[in-house]
Amino acid sequence: METAVHDKGSTATGKTWLMRVGIGLFALGMVAVVAVFVLFAAGLSDLPVWLSAFAGVVTPLGLALGLISLVREHRRP
Repeated sequence: METAVHDKGSTATGKTWLMRVGIGLFALGMVAVVAVFVLFAAGLSDLPVWLSAFAGVVTPLGLALGLISLVREHRRP
């Protein structure tokens, strides 16, 4: 016999909105990090400051939001 388990407070796919935002920001930040490495490997030395700042700020911000979401989800009764 099967038992259905329903998680209260989560969306249809099981991820909260904060987790979705964290995943999106982390993915965008990783794209920026890859772009910085590719541009540097291609021989460009004067990379835009905004690209480096975006890669350095958005990636850890997305990771932090994801971790906060995990902690909040774990603490729910």
